[in-house]
Amino acid sequence: MWSATLFTLYPDMFPGALGMSLSGDALARELWALEVRNIREHGLGKHRAVDDTPAGGGVGMVIRADVLATALDAGVAADDPRPKLLMSPRGRPLTQKRVRELATGPGVVIVCGRFEGVDERVIEGRQLEEVSIGDYILSGGEIAAMVTLDACVRLIPGVMGKDSSGEDESFENGLLEYPHYTRPREWEGRAIPDVLLSGDHAKIAAWRRAQSMSLTKARRPDLLPDLAKKS
Repeated sequence: MWSATLFTLYPDMFPGALGMSLSGDALARELWALEVRNIREHGLGKHRAVDDTPAGGGVGMVIRADVLATALDAGVAADDPRPKLLMSPRGRPLTQKRVRELATGPGVVIVCGRFEGVDERVIEGRQLEEVSIGDYILSGGEIAAMVTLDACVRLIPGVMGKDSSGEDESFENGLLEYPHYTRPREWEGRAIPDVLLSGDHAKIAAWRRAQSMSLTKARRPDLLPDLAKKS
C-alpha cells in the first residue's frame, strides 16, 4: 500500500482536505495510508521547545536539528525506502513528472517546515529533498504537503474512476490541457465547437492538440522548450 508519513507541529490540520473527495475515498478504501506525527512530542524541556534563534542573528526562529532528527528517527526506519521531502520555498519546483515518480513508488515521508526554516544540518544529515509548490511563501509546509499528497494519491491505481483519466491533463504531455465542453449545446449565445460534435475522432484529437498548443503558447511559453526536447 502506498503510504505517507507526515511530520508537523500542527497534526490537527490532517487529514483536512485529504479526507474528502478522491483522496478521502481512497483513504477509506485503504488504497493509501496516512500517518501524522507531531514534531513537538520530541521537543526539549517543560515547554517542548522545537526552535531557537538563528545563528548569526536575524529575525524569526529556526527548527532545531536535534529535535527534528529525533522525531524523524523515531518515526522512520533507517531502511525505509520512501523519499523524505521537506516542503520549502527554496526547493525544486514540484512537477507532474516528479509527482508521477512519487506516486509509482512506495510512498513519501514529508516534513512540514515552520518559522524561518529548518537547521541546514538536519536537511543534510537526514537527506531531505527540498520541494516547492510555487514561488510564494506560506505560513508553513502543511498546505504544501496536502497539495503534494493530493497530486500523488489521485494517480494511485484505482483512485480515479478510470486510470486513463489523467493522461490528457495539463503537464502530462508537456502542454496545458485543452478546453472542455458539455451540455447544453448552446449557452448564452456560446456554442460547443462543431468539431467536438462531429464524431470524427481524428479531427477531435487534432483540434484538442491545437488548442493545447495555443493555450500553452499564450499562458505558459516556458513549457515549450521542454516539449521541444521530448520531440
